[in-house]
Amino acid sequence: MIDRPARKYGGLTLPGTKIPDVGPRPSYTVEAEEGILGNCGLMGVCDEAGERMSGELAVRSMASMHDRGNGLGGGFAGYGIYPDHPEHYAFHMMYADEDARQDTEFYLARHFTIDHEEPIPTRAVRGIQDEPLLHRYFCRVEAERLQETQLSEADYVVHAFMDINSGIDGAFVASAGRNMGAFKGVGFPEEIGEFYRLDEYAGWTWTGHGRFPTNTPGWWGGAHPFCLLDYSIVHNGEISSYGINKRYLESHGYQLTLRTDTEVVTYLFDLMLRRHELPVEVACRALAAPFWKDIDLMPADDKEFYTALRTVYGPGLLNGPFAVVLGMADGMVALNDRIKLRPLVAARDGNRVYVASEESAIREICPKPEKSWMPRAGEPVIARLNAAAFGAAPQSVPVEVN
Repeated sequence: MIDRPARKYGGLTLPGTKIPDVGPRPSYTVEAEEGILGNCGLMGVCDEAGERMSGELAVRSMASMHDRGNGLGGGFAGYGIYPDHPEHYAFHMMYADEDARQDTEFYLARHFTIDHEEPIPTRAVRGIQDEPLLHRYFCRVEAERLQETQLSEADYVVHAFMDINSGIDGAFVASAGRNMGAFKGVGFPEEIGEFYRLDEYAGWTWTGHGRFPTNTPGWWGGAHPFCLLDYSIVHNGEISSYGINKRYLESHGYQLTLRTDTEVVTYLFDLMLRRHELPVEVACRALAAPFWKDIDLMPADDKEFYTALRTVYGPGLLNGPFAVVLGMADGMVALNDRIKLRPLVAARDGNRVYVASEESAIREICPKPEKSWMPRAGEPVIARLNAAAFGAAPQSVPVEVN
């Protein structure tokens, strides 16, 4: 037996413990040595009236795009899935071992009030193996902690999220939003959905992803969606502006530790929507802004607007081929790159808005939509819960942007 020295995480020193001398622990985030070129599949569905849908719907939709993935990652995010804990921050955790779990629980207990915790329910599924320890905690932030730190509640949770991911070896926060959760891992989406028993959950918004990695195949935390607070991103494509986006986010205090371009998309939405309080339409225009040559030909008012937007948020512009679906507490947004190098289809049927990489994935769960269309390059598809369903006015106010 050896003594592990005391370690500091997020301003706290954890006591040392005695552990078996088994040599160095393997890194939890080791990737394959080579990338595998390919494509990904994604979907999203939002009921704007707030009616909850079974997670089985999202699983079926993703299963129809099986061949877009290669089994190296699948995942889902559901909103409205915890009606018994609607105001708690639901920390979905992945642990490499018991030491990581104990360290994280020590950290959470010092920073939050944990009203309930349990293993995330799973079932044995052929094809799913080497899964980490999966646990969830329903946490509250006490007012005294906010007074001590002089942080908003959201910033307080973000600090904890990044403290754990960057500071506690073997621990990874899959999601930490209110009344939502991410369920992801290494496997095909339909296997991941069955593994996490998503047919037992119901939510008003679901997003899904099937991974076919381009650069970083192969670990549970690297599967999509990527989350921060109530925001979740599923992504098909590659962000070639990752370097400048990463430096821009780090200048605003974000810690990017996951070595994936999808992480920058999640944090850019958080920066623009939550911290800068931009309407979601404007944030989308900043992330997939028109080319300067097109701005030069616009009417004077539009030219002035887009010139200001590109000037202020130039380092946040996303370059490269991409299609993303953003899940939010009050809805869903889908967005293409500026020249539509990745597929994205949308449909509406009654109160439900659907998006997917392929129309077949929509028709699998909505055979005859009232309307279906192919969004133009850089044109967002936005679904919002109405005020009655969400219990308050939507967070983003629509603005007219040509």
